[in-house]
Amino acid sequence: MWQPEAHWQRLQSGMGASTLGVWRDGDLIIKRLTAPTPDDAPELEMRRHAAYWRRAADVAASGVVEATPGLRGPAVARMDEDSEGVTFAYAAVEPVHLTGPFVARALGRFAGAEIGDHGWLAHNQLADRLATTERRGGWTTLARTTVADLADRLWSRRAHFLTAIAELPQVPQHGDPVPANLLGRDGEDVLAIDWSNLGRGPVGADLGYWSLSAREDFDVLLQAYVEGLPPGVGSIDQARLGAQVTAVYTALSRADWALARAAEGDGALAAKYRHPSVAPYLTALQRQFPQLEALI
Repeated sequence: MWQPEAHWQRLQSGMGASTLGVWRDGDLIIKRLTAPTPDDAPELEMRRHAAYWRRAADVAASGVVEATPGLRGPAVARMDEDSEGVTFAYAAVEPVHLTGPFVARALGRFAGAEIGDHGWLAHNQLADRLATTERRGGWTTLARTTVADLADRLWSRRAHFLTAIAELPQVPQHGDPVPANLLGRDGEDVLAIDWSNLGRGPVGADLGYWSLSAREDFDVLLQAYVEGLPPGVGSIDQARLGAQVTAVYTALSRADWALARAAEGDGALAAKYRHPSVAPYLTALQRQFPQLEALI
């Protein structure tokens, strides 16, 4: 059975279904991905699915994002594969402060990158995630809150909006542009990690994800994103739609997930809105109300 080296320092990081752990060894970051078993969800084996288990290793081995504009990934230092999974190491990225518009502009530049047509690139990421939510019954916990009517209306129109963004220009996207993954800076480029969701998606989608974490208003971020888009990649209206749909449906899904976890405990649901495990998701949702209203 695979085991980390005793001297490695374990790091706190978001754990996907296939991530066993992340460690630091001097100037290197080591990540271990575990291969799915027959009891795991079938989408972990689907190479185009957002949840594909070994995409991060495939991205590292390919070197496809080591020189892309806007966003770049660190070069892989070594990679080992065995029957239980994949272990790979890359140069540590030291975090610096990045403003919301700076990142948004970088995401726009990355949307014009050339990343090829590898069979493991994610496609239809938002649709995949909403399909997982649908199998769980939809936004059932939001149905018990004051946004129940709005959530129900948007849930019932999800197919309409998924079709609408599928018809937008499909561009390279990081897929999970959150502060924990966008760490460093090299000139006008952002040094990014965790490329497990790399793929193609509607123009503006990465901006929509980023807007859930950034402090600046949506329109400020949108303007910066469009400034970064190379000519002919997409219009501001197309980027706005891609960002709005992605942000709204992601914010609602995250809020429902957080509330569902809190609802398992004792007490009224409304009394848990300020809990540290719930409040950030509700705050992010509240900030998206102008975009939510725009879609309705």
